[in-house]
Amino acid sequence: MSASMIWWGIALYLVASVLVAYASREGQAKDMNAYFLGNRSMNGIVSSLSYAATTYSAFMMIGLVGLTYAGGVGALGFEIMYFAGVSLAAVFGPKFWRVGRKYGYVTPSEMLGHRYQSKAVAVVVAVASSLFLIPYSAVQLSGIGLLLSGMTDGAISFTVGIVLATAIATLFSYIAGIRSVMWTDSLQALLMIVVSTAVVLLVISQLGGFSALFGSLREAHPESLTVPGSGYFSLTTFLALSIPWFFFSLSSPQLSQRLFMPGSLRAMRQMILGFLAFGLLFTVVAVLLGLSARVAFPALERADLAMPTLLSSGMIPPLMGVVVMVGVMAAAISTIDSIMLTLSSMFARDVYGALSRTASERSQLRVGKFVIPLVAIMALGFAQLQLDLIAVLSVASSVGLVVLVPTIVGAFYWRRGTAAGAIASVLITGVAVVAAQATGFRLFGLPAGIWGIFVASAIYVAVSLLTKAPEQRADEFLAAASGRTDTVVPARPVVQPAA
Repeated sequence: MSASMIWWGIALYLVASVLVAYASREGQAKDMNAYFLGNRSMNGIVSSLSYAATTYSAFMMIGLVGLTYAGGVGALGFEIMYFAGVSLAAVFGPKFWRVGRKYGYVTPSEMLGHRYQSKAVAVVVAVASSLFLIPYSAVQLSGIGLLLSGMTDGAISFTVGIVLATAIATLFSYIAGIRSVMWTDSLQALLMIVVSTAVVLLVISQLGGFSALFGSLREAHPESLTVPGSGYFSLTTFLALSIPWFFFSLSSPQLSQRLFMPGSLRAMRQMILGFLAFGLLFTVVAVLLGLSARVAFPALERADLAMPTLLSSGMIPPLMGVVVMVGVMAAAISTIDSIMLTLSSMFARDVYGALSRTASERSQLRVGKFVIPLVAIMALGFAQLQLDLIAVLSVASSVGLVVLVPTIVGAFYWRRGTAAGAIASVLITGVAVVAAQATGFRLFGLPAGIWGIFVASAIYVAVSLLTKAPEQRADEFLAAASGRTDTVVPARPVVQPAA
């Protein structure tokens, strides 16, 4: 496919997205609540499309397609586990929303710091989130780099692709904060789902229809239709990938922060239901594209090239291929700019706020905007390493984030949880998980994706039982989470260090 056609597609996408981003502005965002949460007034439709675009990015249309190409239908079971995990958003979403309204939280780490009555908890959670989310941002950049270089046979290099994506994501973050991100996300999600569905139907028709596709798989690649099939999806591998992904909607702060944003509980329900409908269709599309690529191009050197190869082949009209490419690129950018905003808000609110006790809303906002390009540069540097399968790298980030889950669950369901328990759980398990993934260490022969959450839970419970809990704060927090108090937003809470 010609590079000029792709450049024109990117240019048109950029113009349309910038116009949407500017149209989403409601005056100058003057505080953290407006810039990072959209004044907690987002409607259900925009929220659901944005949630979907942020979640289903390069991971799906590059990563899941490639994972299906490499491992067959086991990839579908792996992704279905994420759907099961979205039930956590249905359970915890109203609780996040209520306490956010009650106490004026801007970040999930701020919420945990207040609940455990310790600024140290907020700082530790913010730093741990940054450690694992920056590589996840890099995964999205890598997906765009592979997409552009693969579709143009290297005419647009991997490096040019990731630098371009970084610049666009930073631009969207600056225009109007989360409002511009969510509205451009909605445009991107609609484009992506409509065109990708059309593409998979076209590709399958080119292969002779559904019966011919699965007939070819049974004859030439029977391992693609069984589990473990080629051996990629052994039970251990499946659990190591699926357990952290199950908790991702809760453990990933750029997703859990969105639980503060809907204008009402009704809007939140619409967000979750809309996301589930979108995600189910998109998962089926990605898996079918991976299986189709296995039939059409059985000898690719790298599984993550399955989608770029399909789009640049003669099976898809060039114009449609460009539109899909733009949709995938846009979805990946939506994840990157969401992570930029979340991490910058956590640094400004929880790290800078802890160092400067008198920091005003305006000064925090200035710091947050300053941090956005720094996060982008770090993600860009990590992406340049071009490591492993995109889907596997995405899950590697979720393995690190899963150490936050016991602290989050305990905040809402166990009044005996303590700051010391939360800090020990996150720090000790986080270091252990990073070391295990770096060295290949397996505890009892099992990868970190399986044992991480159990070790974090054990440490959290054990240390909490040995230390004093802020029970009065816990009772107030739990009452607010259950809706037993009014939801008037007061001034930002002052978090005192734990005794």
